[in-house]
Amino acid sequence: MAKALIQMALDSLDFDQTLALAEQVAPYVDILEVGTPCIKYNGLEIVTALKTKFPNNLILVDLKTMDAGEYEATPFYEAGADICTVLGVSDKATMGGVIKAANANNAEAQIDLISVKDKKAVATEAAKNGAQIIGVHTGLDAQAAGQTPFADLQAIASLNLGVRISVAGGLNKDTIQKTIQAGATIVVVGAAIYGAPSPAESAKELRALVDAA
Repeated sequence: MAKALIQMALDSLDFDQTLALAEQVAPYVDILEVGTPCIKYNGLEIVTALKTKFPNNLILVDLKTMDAGEYEATPFYEAGADICTVLGVSDKATMGGVIKAANANNAEAQIDLISVKDKKAVATEAAKNGAQIIGVHTGLDAQAAGQTPFADLQAIASLNLGVRISVAGGLNKDTIQKTIQAGATIVVVGAAIYGAPSPAESAKELRALVDAA
């Protein structure tokens, strides 16, 4: 099995703070995620800046596209995004549009299962239609209510869809290895790194845990 990838969620609205945090963690993570608040505030410029400054990292833009898939995603792929996200609750044509844009730019599309009722059905259809990554995502509001992504991860992993599975939802050093062992191939970390006294040291510690898993 290929090693699991670490994705760092960059959620600050501040352009310079985003680049500064990325600078600290880039050596230890595989994917730099431009979080939804960050991309809404900073737009294409932050994508281009990250791709230029960190050419060895994949850049994920968390658009959470809900409509006009190809039209919305295309400029972000052209700006340097390697992965864009589209909501699994969106129309099949919307997801298909993002997949089409990804293929046209030698990139990838991720279907985000946040708030999807029948996650197995949507994941199966998305993989069949060419999505490269399925995102199991427990959002901040759901986390605050005590939810975790593990049951959903196990359900999606059991389908053996032949695509990568990304997991986001409050992962930290205590849960990251069991997430990989349960089937995740991309683990998304945010607060566990940016909330640490030394983000670089936290990212380094997580890298060692992931590689050992």
